Amino acid sequence: MAGPAGAWEDHRRALGGFIRSQRQLARLSLRQLSALSNISNPYLSQIERGLHEPSVRVLHAIAEALDISAESLLLQAGLVREHAGGTPAEAAGSGGASTERAIRADPRLSDAQKEALISVYRSYTAATGGTP
Repeated sequence: MAGPAGAWEDHRRALGGFIRSQRQLARLSLRQLSALSNISNPYLSQIERGLHEPSVRVLHAIAEALDISAESLLLQAGLVREHAGGTPAEAAGSGGASTERAIRADPRLSDAQKEALISVYRSYTAATGGTP
């Protein structure tokens, strides 16, 4: 009977896939993310493949290295629940970096859509002299 064990395995894989997609959106290699987060390369690879469930400390380190909110990773890990009525943009705050974090954290967007939005955002802010 797969039941809860199978669901938990699917959840780990989904979390790993989310981390991988965020790393790719940030244009970081696995080694670069490993160095930025101070998490070993093999362990990070296992997390991305859904083979290990990372601790809250590890999730925080990954979130900080990816410049996304720890809450979005904790939400993906099933460790916190989404706020009623809140949106990823509201949770991210204001400013260039938080705008990009909000785009990356929005589950309604595909990876390609996120990349396109971030690219357009950066081009507009560069054209107006702002820094994202």
